[in-house]
Amino acid sequence: MRAEIIAVGTELLLGQIVNTNAQYLAQGCADLGVSVYYQTVVGDNESRLADALQIAKSRADLIICTGGLGPTQDDLTKDALAAFLGQRIVTHQPSMDHIEQVFGSRGIHMVESNRRQALMLEHSDPLTNDAGMAVGIALTQDGTHYILLPGPPKEMKPMFDHYAAPWIASKMSGVHPLFSRMLKFAGIGESTLEHELLDLIHAQTDPTIAPYAKESEVTIRITTRASSQAEADVKLEPLEQEIRSRLGDYIYASVDVPIEQEVIRIMKERKLLLAAAESCTGGLLGHMLTAVPGSSAVFRGGIVCYSNMLKNKLLDVPMSILEGAGAPGAVSAETAGILAEQMRLKADTDYAVAITGVAGPDESEGKPVGLVYLAIACKEGLPVVERLQLSGNRDNIKLRAAKAALYQLWKRLAV
Repeated sequence: MRAEIIAVGTELLLGQIVNTNAQYLAQGCADLGVSVYYQTVVGDNESRLADALQIAKSRADLIICTGGLGPTQDDLTKDALAAFLGQRIVTHQPSMDHIEQVFGSRGIHMVESNRRQALMLEHSDPLTNDAGMAVGIALTQDGTHYILLPGPPKEMKPMFDHYAAPWIASKMSGVHPLFSRMLKFAGIGESTLEHELLDLIHAQTDPTIAPYAKESEVTIRITTRASSQAEADVKLEPLEQEIRSRLGDYIYASVDVPIEQEVIRIMKERKLLLAAAESCTGGLLGHMLTAVPGSSAVFRGGIVCYSNMLKNKLLDVPMSILEGAGAPGAVSAETAGILAEQMRLKADTDYAVAITGVAGPDESEGKPVGLVYLAIACKEGLPVVERLQLSGNRDNIKLRAAKAALYQLWKRLAV
């Protein structure tokens, strides 16, 4: 089955919001075994939407539209599809009853335009909106399948997962779904990783190999079609093991999670505690760690010691190291090591991470932009310090430094 995703909304064309719905739907279609060949964005204009539908019909078996199902006059997706297919629009009474109940329970007067959210095409199947009011629809006409989903992601995602995806699957008898494994890498660049796997990538048939790069992380997705998970595992396992034999030192997870989540998982499992001392990253590492649910069981907190004064007063880095002729300076292996060890002692944790460097845009202490020192202290032995020379702008360097610190910590934990 070939699919096209049409995202409807002038705000998408103006760049006011990011089209995350298309990404989510494309991933969902891939999981079903549906091949998404095209993605289209069109504004809130009925004639242009009709043109987009006509083009999509000429090249896709499944057309998924998201957006334009709301109560306002510029929510035109159902009207456009009804006119395109020559169908009448009718009220889906259960959705209408739900909308009236919602307004009644809130004690709010319902304006007439809200009734538009309960409309559907006469010969379509309703898709329940568990998180909102606009009913979605699914139908087949002249051999082409159509799905209309709401635009807000909090409504679109559950509607697709719980109702649209099963509806699509029911139209796909005899088509094997896709099964995938995600291998997550850190501490290695995309080009280096690809070079190590180039022969496998060139020879791929089934399973397939696809690299994806995010900032300071790389993902390899290996995918196959199979009739069952057991059959897929037999096909995927040899390829995964070959990749691990070459690059296992950089694989921190076999599920799609960020490295900070894996660090928290390992430390929580081992009942270990962590703290952080941050200079050039300005609290970014702490933010990333505390974004992980359950991190309070592991991360005790940290100190953003941006100035030399606070490095000295809060974490006991001698001024003779921080300043003066011939001193190593704030951006040095000596300072990073003291910051990590003192942070660990003051927080009474098993591990502490320290980051100090030059994020830019200007040099500092006569040292180049991108020079970063990371240190990891633990209860056994002296702190381990890593020197990095990172590239990019200020935000890139801060993020790469924080990710590099997490990778070094993960390596220590994985031993």
